[in-house]
Amino acid sequence: MSQLYPPIKPYATDTLSVSPLHTICYEESGNRDGQPAVFLHGGPGVGILPDYRRFFDPEFYRLILPDQRGAGRSTPAAELEENSTWEIVDDLEKLRCHLGIEKWVVMGGSWGSTLALSYAIRYPESVLGLIIRGIFLARPAEILWLYEAGGASEIYPDAWERFISPLSDPGNGGTLESYYTLLTSEETSVRLEAARCWAGWEASIMTLMPNPDAVKEMTSGDSALNIARIECHFALNNFFMPMDNYLLENVHLIKDIPLRIVQGRYDVICPTRSAWDLHKAVPHSELRIVPDGAHSPMDEGMADALVEGSEDFKKLV
Repeated sequence: MSQLYPPIKPYATDTLSVSPLHTICYEESGNRDGQPAVFLHGGPGVGILPDYRRFFDPEFYRLILPDQRGAGRSTPAAELEENSTWEIVDDLEKLRCHLGIEKWVVMGGSWGSTLALSYAIRYPESVLGLIIRGIFLARPAEILWLYEAGGASEIYPDAWERFISPLSDPGNGGTLESYYTLLTSEETSVRLEAARCWAGWEASIMTLMPNPDAVKEMTSGDSALNIARIECHFALNNFFMPMDNYLLENVHLIKDIPLRIVQGRYDVICPTRSAWDLHKAVPHSELRIVPDGAHSPMDEGMADALVEGSEDFKKLV
């Protein structure tokens, strides 16, 4: 992680009521008068982590980091009602207006890349530039790749076996439906065990080399439940896309927005095909394929490429 900026603390943490049910928590760090940028976490449901502040020069950028609906410090935790892609997209616009920001640089990875593209398509006038990593276009094939046998399970059969261990009829499809039943069970022990197995699957395959600390962090109680419940809810609903290939069919709406794509060659959660398809659909985009990168933004090559993107985007001001 040679290029990451040193750890910093937020200069402000606050909340914003975005609906009668949901209140999102957000933090601000860096330069109060700097170029605004917003970082969109993955999952959905993962929440903001302190190292996410380190992709941007704190002397130049005013960095906004929101916990999305049901995630992190936002309330109610792990809530599925009124929690969809387009409600979160509108939350981002409410937050931008609330903070008095005209335009901001948007960075997001994995589900955060899906959200960044969705936001830019709906509100292109609010986006100065896009830096996205581990591209997920929310197409049915991408969902099946991760959550049904025959995709990522072929590369990590051992982790897959642990993933499907809570299911009563594993290996016969319907993984999402079965998990949803467990994750919405009235029994706390059932919900938590399913959540740990769900979060453990993704944590086990997100880095090029095993990272026990990441697995431990993602599979801990409340964190695992937020991640598992919200991710399963979104995946079961095809991430609330109006059509199977919605994002690619609408990227013409962001033709005037600078776009940097960072993709790990060995990303098993979000394979490189999606990044390539997006790059071909947006001719002005810049694609950086990190030769030893996987899914995690904290792997050295991935972190370096993301910092490079935020440095290059300083010229957009």
